[in-house]
Amino acid sequence: MSIHPAAIVHPGARIAPGVEIAPHASIGGNVSIASGTVIGNGVFIDGRTNIGEGNKIFPGAVIGTEPQDLKYQGEETSLEIGNNNTIREYVTINRGTVGGGGKTTIGSDCLLMAYTHIAHDCHIGDRVVMSNLATLGGHITIQDGVWIGGLVGIHHFVTLGRLAFIGGYSKVVKDVPPFMLADGQPAAVKGLNVVGLRRENFSKEQLASIKKAYQILYRSQLNTSRAMEKIEREIKMTEEVSFLLEFIKRTARGKMGRAGEVRT
Repeated sequence: MSIHPAAIVHPGARIAPGVEIAPHASIGGNVSIASGTVIGNGVFIDGRTNIGEGNKIFPGAVIGTEPQDLKYQGEETSLEIGNNNTIREYVTINRGTVGGGGKTTIGSDCLLMAYTHIAHDCHIGDRVVMSNLATLGGHITIQDGVWIGGLVGIHHFVTLGRLAFIGGYSKVVKDVPPFMLADGQPAAVKGLNVVGLRRENFSKEQLASIKKAYQILYRSQLNTSRAMEKIEREIKMTEEVSFLLEFIKRTARGKMGRAGEVRT
């Protein structure tokens, strides 16, 4: 454990061996930091915040502060961060609220670029990339492998499906299904996230089935219900196609259409 003398660490904080804390960092009494995590200059970490192993937190990040929610009245809520994340300069991450389940969570192997914001009660999966100045409202779910471009704003309660890609400067107000590429203001599905799927080493068979499902959902003249029925009849039900259909069935804010509309 290496704590610089100019750092402020509350005696109640739980700091594991192998943690590095730079000058002028401030660590609150309910914070827990696991081995191998590096805390940069001027980082502020507060509240009931648990940070896993091997994270690298750059100067000026503010983590675990109270939610920016007018209903919040000081209840005890928390933030959980996994392992091997990179949290760049001036990232802000808020704790949860009682009304949202009491917890904000971030998985492992994520890259949060400078000035990104994660609001209360968000749940971020593994291997998520948020580019500079991307902003999440409260109660947002980001599934594994999602890539969010710079200057993107995402509305409260939206879900981004696995391996979705959001183009820079987009306004996202509807759920984005898995494997899709969305862009615009408001954002609309433009195609498949082909690059992301290839990076995940999807087989030719997997890519072909997802492409056929996309064409029926977004390039036919069928509404969503009929398109899903056609997919179930005509396409081999791979794990990926099944995941896509289940996502659409349970979507909270409507499936994003080609022009951002909800199709029913």
